[in-house]
Amino acid sequence: MMPRPIRHTAAMILLALLLVGAGASTASAKPLVGIADQKADMFTDPRFLDLGIRTARVYVPYDVTTNPRQLVNLDRWMGAAKAAGVAPLVTMERSSDRRKRGRAPSVTTYRRQVRKLRRRYPFARAYSVWNEANHGGQPLSRRPDLAARYYRVLVQECKGCTILAADLLDQPNMTSWATRFVKALGRQPKYWGLHNYLDANRLSTKGTRKLLRAVEGQVWLTETGGVVARRNGSKVKFKGTGVGHARAVTKFVLTKLAKVSPRISRIYLYHWNSQTKMDSWDSAFIAFDGSERPSLDVLRSYLGRPLGPPKGPAA
Repeated sequence: MMPRPIRHTAAMILLALLLVGAGASTASAKPLVGIADQKADMFTDPRFLDLGIRTARVYVPYDVTTNPRQLVNLDRWMGAAKAAGVAPLVTMERSSDRRKRGRAPSVTTYRRQVRKLRRRYPFARAYSVWNEANHGGQPLSRRPDLAARYYRVLVQECKGCTILAADLLDQPNMTSWATRFVKALGRQPKYWGLHNYLDANRLSTKGTRKLLRAVEGQVWLTETGGVVARRNGSKVKFKGTGVGHARAVTKFVLTKLAKVSPRISRIYLYHWNSQTKMDSWDSAFIAFDGSERPSLDVLRSYLGRPLGPPKGPAA
């Protein structure tokens, strides 16, 4: 039998090794990867199913239940996601009604619409308060205090759900908006969403690190990706566009940005497939003609899936 001091030393060494091993396991853990896309056909594409992805993001007008056409599309998206075994992240968005687009709903209206969504899609267990809430075109861009009230509504109406404070765009007012939100809420939320297209397409980590320093809790990259083409009139400069650029950005996001902090626990890449040759924004893995782009093999490799020959000409 070992003397007590030796047994104690051996136990301490074993404990230290276990702690180091646990730390290494945590450090090497990859963020969960999902796709952000509004179209239900993604869930029946064999190439998507082969990836084994288990979460997807959709943004919906807060009053979607009052618009029959939009509700049919959302029903189709939700039904297809459920059938494919994909858990939805639902992000609230301004109304598509031009008469209401510039106005934020009252807390009572927001609660009523949340309740309708919860009854219709009880399997949806992750919500974000608002899409790109700090963007100047959004009615909450100067109202983080109202967003904090919406956050409380979601916490109350979706007990046990994962609630994101908001999806923020990586622009200059990002951290000031977040700071004001926290002050209005009176505490730090557990989850934030970030659309870091600037960082991603400039191959930078600056903006992402800035938000991480400003807030606590997990940060989900709820929209990010490499831009193939922009036709939306934006003057924001990237390092480039095109399929080669999108491939490099996808690799950067998954291998560099993902490792900036263990607090980055999810990445939603936007988006699965483009619809036309002249989409105003195109960062898709699948071109409008159905052909695969090089970025898809980057994603396959990251997820440990076999690489396949591209189908059709690259766009």
